[in-house]
Amino acid sequence: MVITFRPQGTCSQEMRVRLDENNVIEELDVLGGCSGNLQGIAALVRGMPAQEAVARLKGIRCGFKPTSCPDQLARGLEKALAGQAKA
Repeated sequence: MVITFRPQGTCSQEMRVRLDENNVIEELDVLGGCSGNLQGIAALVRGMPAQEAVARLKGIRCGFKPTSCPDQLARGLEKALAGQAKA
């Protein structure tokens, strides 16, 4: 399954996450934002269960902003997983 969403309050403009049938992150692609940092995040979450990524990344802030790219990834994953549970 591929999840695509637009982060709010960050430099990145779009995130695409590919999950396998067990909700393990296979790939993360981010449009915009800090390329090196986001490539690092993508490499770290690859192979990680989506729920674990949410638990680790949710609430991270970027400077004085109330959110960050990792936080927005967690929020997007959380919404997608909640939508799966309702289906």
